[in-house]
Amino acid sequence: MKYLGRLSTHDPFYTYLRNDIVPLLGVGMNSPDFRVYRLPASNHVYLYEDRHSHTRIIGKFFGGVASFGPEVAFHRMEREFNNLNYLRSIGFNGYPHYVARPLGRNADLNKVLVEEFCYGTPLADFIVKAIRENARDILFQKLAALAYFLATLHNRTAQDSKVDFNKDSVYFDRIMEQLTNAQRVGQDETLEFYRFKDRWREKTCMWEDQQVLVHSDVTPANILFGDGPWVIVIDLERMKSADRVFDLGRVVGELQHFFMQRTGDKWLAEPFIGHFLWEYACHFPDRDAAFGAITRRIPFYSGLTLLRIARNAWIDKKYSRRLLDEARKTLR
Repeated sequence: MKYLGRLSTHDPFYTYLRNDIVPLLGVGMNSPDFRVYRLPASNHVYLYEDRHSHTRIIGKFFGGVASFGPEVAFHRMEREFNNLNYLRSIGFNGYPHYVARPLGRNADLNKVLVEEFCYGTPLADFIVKAIRENARDILFQKLAALAYFLATLHNRTAQDSKVDFNKDSVYFDRIMEQLTNAQRVGQDETLEFYRFKDRWREKTCMWEDQQVLVHSDVTPANILFGDGPWVIVIDLERMKSADRVFDLGRVVGELQHFFMQRTGDKWLAEPFIGHFLWEYACHFPDRDAAFGAITRRIPFYSGLTLLRIARNAWIDKKYSRRLLDEARKTLR
């Protein structure tokens, strides 16, 4: 988080916050004095903190992002605003499952979405403490809480239609294209990964489940925890209908990545992965059958997550190569 200074009272965004957003918060701020901090994120995300009341607000600007044109930026702003409202409308607005409250959006102010600031400890912190301080028990507890949240989300939004694995195949292709453009993979290796994908496409299990709503970006930074089983979820820009294992595989791949990057051994993540998946399966009538169905599909989605991480510019090429090698072992 980087401090940028104070929001000018002459800035149109200041007027919008004061007149349209602050009244929704139920705090006395007639003349707010906002400190501004930039948050690490793929979009332009800022924290606004009133100097007097210490009230915090998040502003997520979709305009001005290099890869978004005006129409795409508007669509993404609207989609996340609607996604947040929808999940809150079906019960994700209190203990123990909470989704950030959207406060407003304004297309005229650089396509900004404004939402409440959520307090909580990111999943990443618990993973790192488990690695560095051997704080294993608390990570087991938080993964059980996350499994409960995801099972509730998926089961509450289950649809009549079956999973369309072709959509995940298109996403796989996009990740491979990004890896190729970043010169992380060569032509022969790319073709090998496509062959892996095609073999997964032929598996009946990849098509058999019902579609559900998935968060789609369950990274350790987007999951916050309070006391006990309290789970707070942010960043619903990418929520979509898909296989429930899309989310589970993202968590599995991220756990492997954290342990591999910090210890050199992804297998140290296995007790936590097994625990997470077993806890997820307990929210179904036949826990053993659910666990079996999930674990049959996990390798594709966890391997896809490793590829997704490997494409990032902040990953050096040596470690990217390690991720690619692990993805190959997982997907083959």
